[in-house]
Amino acid sequence: MKFSFLFFFFFFLLNGFVNCQEKAGVVNVGAIFTFDSVIGKVAKAAMEVAVSDINKDPRILNGTQLKLIMEDASCSVFMGSIRAFQVIEKEVVAIIGPQSSSIAHMISQIANGLQVPLISYAATDPTLSALQFPYFFRATQSDLHQMTAMADFIDFYGWKEVIGIFVDDDYGRNGISYLEDELEKRSSKMSYKLHLPSQFDLNDIVDVLNYSIPLGPRVYVVHINPDPRLRLFAMAEKLNMMTSDYVWLSTDWLFTTLDSFGNRSSLKVLEGVVGLRQYLPQTTRKKTFGSRWREMKRKGLVTSELNTYGFYAYDTVWTVAYTIDKFLNKGGNFTFSFSDKLNDMKAIGIQLGRLKVFDGGEFLLKLISQTNFTGLTGQVQFNAERNLVPCNYEVINIVQRETRVIGYWSNYSGFSVVPQETSNAKNVTKSIQDQKLGSITWPGGRTQRPRGWVIGDYERPLRIGVPNRASFVEFATESKSKKIHGYCVDVFDEARKLVPYDLPFRFLSFGNGQSNPNYDALVKMVADDVFDGAAGDIAIVTNRTKIVDFTLPYATTGLVVVTPKSNSKSSTWVFVKPFTVSMWCVTAASFVIIAVVIWILEHRVNDDFRGPPKRQIITMFLFSFSTLFKTNQEATISPLGKMVMVVWLFLLMVITSSYTASLTSILTVQQLSSPITGIDSLIASDLPIGYQVGSFAYTYLAESLYVARSRLVPLGNPEEYDKALKRGPENGGVGAIVDELSYVELFLSKYSDYGIVGQSFTKSGWGFAFKRDSPLAIDFSTAILNLAESGKLQEIHQKWFCKPTCVADRRRDSEPNRLHLSSFWGLYLLCGTFTVTAFLVFLLCTIRQYIRYKQKQMISSSLSSSLSSSSRWSQVIYNFMNFIDQKEEAIKKIFKGDNDPPPQMS
Repeated sequence: MKFSFLFFFFFFLLNGFVNCQEKAGVVNVGAIFTFDSVIGKVAKAAMEVAVSDINKDPRILNGTQLKLIMEDASCSVFMGSIRAFQVIEKEVVAIIGPQSSSIAHMISQIANGLQVPLISYAATDPTLSALQFPYFFRATQSDLHQMTAMADFIDFYGWKEVIGIFVDDDYGRNGISYLEDELEKRSSKMSYKLHLPSQFDLNDIVDVLNYSIPLGPRVYVVHINPDPRLRLFAMAEKLNMMTSDYVWLSTDWLFTTLDSFGNRSSLKVLEGVVGLRQYLPQTTRKKTFGSRWREMKRKGLVTSELNTYGFYAYDTVWTVAYTIDKFLNKGGNFTFSFSDKLNDMKAIGIQLGRLKVFDGGEFLLKLISQTNFTGLTGQVQFNAERNLVPCNYEVINIVQRETRVIGYWSNYSGFSVVPQETSNAKNVTKSIQDQKLGSITWPGGRTQRPRGWVIGDYERPLRIGVPNRASFVEFATESKSKKIHGYCVDVFDEARKLVPYDLPFRFLSFGNGQSNPNYDALVKMVADDVFDGAAGDIAIVTNRTKIVDFTLPYATTGLVVVTPKSNSKSSTWVFVKPFTVSMWCVTAASFVIIAVVIWILEHRVNDDFRGPPKRQIITMFLFSFSTLFKTNQEATISPLGKMVMVVWLFLLMVITSSYTASLTSILTVQQLSSPITGIDSLIASDLPIGYQVGSFAYTYLAESLYVARSRLVPLGNPEEYDKALKRGPENGGVGAIVDELSYVELFLSKYSDYGIVGQSFTKSGWGFAFKRDSPLAIDFSTAILNLAESGKLQEIHQKWFCKPTCVADRRRDSEPNRLHLSSFWGLYLLCGTFTVTAFLVFLLCTIRQYIRYKQKQMISSSLSSSLSSSSRWSQVIYNFMNFIDQKEEAIKKIFKGDNDPPPQMS
C-alpha cells in the first residue's frame, strides 16, 4: 500500500514537471491578417523574420521558443472572427493584427471576453479606443494624429473647402470624420464626403469622380485602402482631373505602401500628388534590416518590396516577445481556464465550450502598456490611450515618377524642412508664419499654389438669381425681350470684371414680374444651392446672414418714414425766424455802434448833428436806423464818415437781401401736415402703415418693433404709394409709408407732395449673396471697394437715377433753415475794421489839433500873464471834450488869427 502511494506520487510529480517544461518551452502567439494584400505580404515575411531573430537571441525569453500561429482573415470581418476563435483555441497568449480596422473592431470584442491582448500594426481607426477595448493596443499611428497633420497642411495652404473620398467602412468613415472635425477647428470644412464601397470597382470610381466634377472645391483628400493598381488616380487622369486646377492629397495609405506596388511606371498617374507618411528615423538597424530584405528578395524568399508596415510588424513581434520575457521573469504562468459563461452556451446549441480564458491576460496587459524600447521604427512606447506614442510625418510629393520629401510635420512645431524631434519640440510655438515646406510640384506641373476651387465653367456657368421686380424696375427687372437689366445688374457686371479670374455666369430671373418677389425666399434658394448667387437690391439683414454670405454693401440704405405735405400757416412772429438770436443781437449792436461813430465823425463839421443834446441823440439814432431804408435826410460831410457809410451800406445790402430771401423761403416752404415726426411717433399712433411688397420692412416692423400686423398695409408700386397717402387713414389709405431709403428717393423724385420725416432708423445696405463660405463673397467685396474708390460706382448710380428731373432729398428738419452769425462774421469783421480805423484816425487828428491849440493858448497866456501855469488831469480831459464839441470851422479861424488871443476854456 505504501509502495503504491509512492508510485502514484512520483508519477503525478513527473507528469507535472513535464507539462511545465512544455509550457515554458513554447509560447503561442496568434497573428490574424490578410495574406494576399499589399500590407499582408510584407507583414507576413517581416513577422517571420522577427520570430526567427527572437528565437535565435539568447538574451530574450531564456530559451523559450516563440511560436507564431498565422491565420488568413481574407479581408472579411466574418472570416477574421472565425480565425480569431481558431487561434484562441490553440491557447495563444496574444494576437498580432489584424490590419483592417473593421476586423479589429470585431476581434477586440473577442479579445476582451477571453482576456487575450490584441496588438495591431496597421489598424488606424481612431475609434478603437482603450475605453471600449481595454485589450487593444495600436502599434502604429492613429488616424487621429494623421488627420491633424492633414488638416494643418490644408490650413497651411489656405484652402477652405475640400472633398473627401473614402472607403465606406470603419477605417474610412471614422478617419474622414476626424479630418472634418480638425478642419472645422481651422475655419475650413469638408464640403462633400464621397464614399466608395469596401470592394469598389472602376464603375464605382467613375461615378464618384463624375459626381464631383460639377462641385466647386478642387482639393481632394483620398482615404482608401492600399490599391496597387492606383485605379482612382488612373481614372482621374482619364477624366482630365489631374490638371493644374486640381489638388490631390492622400493619407498615409499610399506612401506607406507605395514601395511595394512594384511597377514604378505606374507612378505616372500620381504626378503632383501630395501625401503623408510616418517618419521613421534612418538608424543603422533600419538600414541593416533593409539590406537583409533586399537579400531575401534576391534569393526569392520574399516577393514584395519592404514598406513602412513591414517595419511596424517587425517591431510588434518584438513588443510581444519583450512582454512575454518580462511576464516569465516575474513568475507569470501561461494558464487557461474554462469560462462558466461559455459553458452555459451549450444549452442553446452553440459549441464554444472549448474556448478558454487566458488567466494571465490582465497581468500581460499591464506589462505591454509598460513597453519601452528602440525598434526599427524608433521609440516603441504606448500612451495612456494604448496608442503608439505619436511620431512625426513626412510630406511626400510625386515628381517625375519619384517620391520627394518636401518637409516634415510635428504636432508641436508644425511644418519644417528638417525632421523635428518630438522631445525637443514640446515648447515650440506652432505658428503658420514660422512653418516652412519645400517647393511642391502640383498636378499639371505647376509650382504655384493652386486656387483649390472652381466656381462655374462654360459648360456649367454660375446661376445668378435676379429679382424680377414689378415696381421700382430701375433697380432690377426682366424686360419683355427676356433681358435682365437694372442698376444692381450693372454693378454686378462691373464688379465681375474686376474679379481676378474668369467667371462664366448666367442671370436667372426670380419672380413673375407681376408683383415683387419675396427676397427671403430668394436668399433661401441660394442657401439651398438652387442658385449659386443672387444679385439685386437685397438688403443685408441678420436672418439672411445666417444662411448665406454677403459681399460688402454697394449701396447704403435704411428704413425711413414718408408722410404727405401741405402749406403751413404763417405764425405771428415769423418775421424773426430768418435770423438766429445771436444774429439779431449783433445786428442791433451794429446799428448802435454806427450811430455813435457817425455822430462823432460828423458832429464837428455837420450842422445836422449839432444842437441841444436831446436833438442830437434823436438825430444820431434816426440816421443809423434810417440807413436800413435809405431815407435818412442827413448827409455825411466828413471823408471818414463817408468811408464808414460806404462799408456799412454794403453790409446792410447783404444782410437785407439774405433776410428777404430767408423770410420768403420760410413763408413759402412746404411743411408736413402729418403729426408724425419719426418712427417713434408713428409706432405710438394707431395709423395704418404702408410697406413695399417683398421688402424686409414688414418683418422688421412686426417682429422687431412689435407693430400690430393688422396695421401693416402692403403696397406694390409708387402709384399705390401715392394713392394710399392721398386717401389718408380716414379713407382707407395709410398715414405713413415705411420703406428703404433708395426706393423712397426714387419715389420722391416723381412725387413732390411727400417727404421724409425723421432719420433712418436702421442702418443697412444692399449686397450680393453667395453660398456660405464661398470665396466669391470676398473677391466681389474687393471688387466693390475698387469700384467705389475709382468712382465707377457713382457713375452707375448717376446713369440710372441722377437725370435732369432729379431732385434733392425732401427731409423735414426740426425747424426751417435760419441765418447764423457764422455766415456773416467776415462781413461784420470788415465793417468793424473800417469803423474802428476811421474812429482812430479822427481821434488822432483831433488830439493833434488840441495839442496845437494848447500850445498857442500857452503862448498867449505867457504874454498876458493872466492864466495859471498848471492844470489838473481832470481839467485837461474836460477841456479836451469841450474842444471836440467846438465846430472845426471855429478852431481853424483861431489858428489863422495869430495875433488874436484864443478864447479861454473854463
